[in-house]
Amino acid sequence: MDFIEELTWRGMIHTMMPGTDEQLRKEMTTAYLGIDPTADSLHIGHLCGVMMLRHFQRCGHKPLALVGGATGMIGDPSGKSAERNLLDEKTLRHNQEAIKRQLAKFLDFDSDAPNRAELVNNYDWTKDITFLDFAREIGKHITVNYMMAKDSVQKRLNGEARDGLSFTEFTYQLLQGFDFLHLYQDKNCRLQLGGSDQWGNITTGSELIRRKLGGEAYALTCPLITKADGGKFGKTESGNVWLDPARTSPYKFYQFWLNVSDEDAEKYIKIFTLLNKEEVEALVEEQKADPGRRPLQRRLAQEVTTMVHSAADYEAALEASQILFSNKAAETLRTIDEKTLLDVFEGVPTFEVSRADVEAGMRLADLLTEKAAVFPSKAEMRKLVQGGGFSINKEKVTDPQACASTDMLLNDRYIIVQKGKKQYYLLIVK
Repeated sequence: MDFIEELTWRGMIHTMMPGTDEQLRKEMTTAYLGIDPTADSLHIGHLCGVMMLRHFQRCGHKPLALVGGATGMIGDPSGKSAERNLLDEKTLRHNQEAIKRQLAKFLDFDSDAPNRAELVNNYDWTKDITFLDFAREIGKHITVNYMMAKDSVQKRLNGEARDGLSFTEFTYQLLQGFDFLHLYQDKNCRLQLGGSDQWGNITTGSELIRRKLGGEAYALTCPLITKADGGKFGKTESGNVWLDPARTSPYKFYQFWLNVSDEDAEKYIKIFTLLNKEEVEALVEEQKADPGRRPLQRRLAQEVTTMVHSAADYEAALEASQILFSNKAAETLRTIDEKTLLDVFEGVPTFEVSRADVEAGMRLADLLTEKAAVFPSKAEMRKLVQGGGFSINKEKVTDPQACASTDMLLNDRYIIVQKGKKQYYLLIVK
């Protein structure tokens, strides 16, 4: 596989420094991509960069994932209107280990292959350098004029930031340039990858290598991922879509990809899966022939959920997503975990009821009128039961005198009540 050709048809190249293609064709090349360690999980905003590293390794080259322990203590002004919080070393080390576990699903860190991936942390080579050494060895090679011309600096200085730009953030591009210089010398790293917003920082590194060592180093960036409607990719009402299942459940993760627009699905399936060009083109044709079946979204959701989580998590998410319509819904409700259950029924009206009332076998007619206002009256509930429109945990209730019992409890504390086809209520038994 040819890395540039692969990224080109996938729409994953924004800007590339002249000579990059020739370097990659000439020999196995080492490249690095920086990852912000401000959380102990990646989110899907990181995925395009991670997929670049994955393709790089698949094409026979050596990827380095750089966790920005030092730069994470400062904050990158690129694309931001305010400084971010600075982290302590203990937190950064914890985040680094968590991020490596996630990256191991995408990259080969453990084989004996010459192009096995490595994780590096710029804190390790930055922590002991003194300010005077940095100013003398690094700062003298890059002029203030050069640094001021960067878009990330200009935007902050021209009013996008309430408090301007601190000296700390102004030095960020020098620190990132120092990373590239160090990896060039220590790991023979010739290429830096990143998002298009990093172009200024990346080229500072290649310029530093040229001025200090007379060496050739290259840069390649991917476009910032956007949504067709102009909204921010990877953001939902509840925040980021994380790779950590404790932060974003596999069910919610699956739903995110399943619900993207047709236009976005056609773009995302190239960027976020390993499907080849022929497979993608076939799916695009299927989508055109029968948009209602949404083959692009279904395959996208399957591929990304399986890659980030597992095939079992994908199957569980698929089952959970069909709970509202499936004939096996009652059985599925008994087996899904609590987080998924709550995700599936997120936003439905919720009532708390007493465990003592459930254990005592209170009539459902009393429980759902007097203890939880699911029905305005017992007569209305009786009428719905007789018409076959009332269910507990997706099982029809046919007896108007039916009683509650602990057998109804899902995950030992929930009961799903359904009125008609679409009205759901969640009882929390305490």
